[in-house]
Amino acid sequence: MMKMNIVGWFEIYVADMARAKKFYESVFNTQLEKLDDDELEYWMFPYQQGSEGASGALVKMDGVPPGPGGTMVYLMCEDCAVEEARVVPNGGEVLRAKFSIGEHGYVSIAKDIEGNVIGLHSMK
Repeated sequence: MMKMNIVGWFEIYVADMARAKKFYESVFNTQLEKLDDDELEYWMFPYQQGSEGASGALVKMDGVPPGPGGTMVYLMCEDCAVEEARVVPNGGEVLRAKFSIGEHGYVSIAKDIEGNVIGLHSMK
């Protein structure tokens, strides 16, 4: 039985980071924080440890366009490889097998039976 909130992270994919960052900072009257990543450009929404709700970021990633379907929800797991192994037998597709995101743990990217792309996240 899961003992955590299921949504742990979200990503809003963008093509023009400066434009998107300005929009979200203006609309929500906040400052986004740059996350260091060698491959991707991340700007994280404010996060309060112990508060309700999930955090997330604007992300500029090659091959992932913004627009309809341009948001990724990450579902929390003990070990995302376990849930990843259940995707194909249940009619889904693994788009990217478990990989490290450094100090932030591991993720797998999958397509559900309806065609929605979801992320699986774990610390191990």
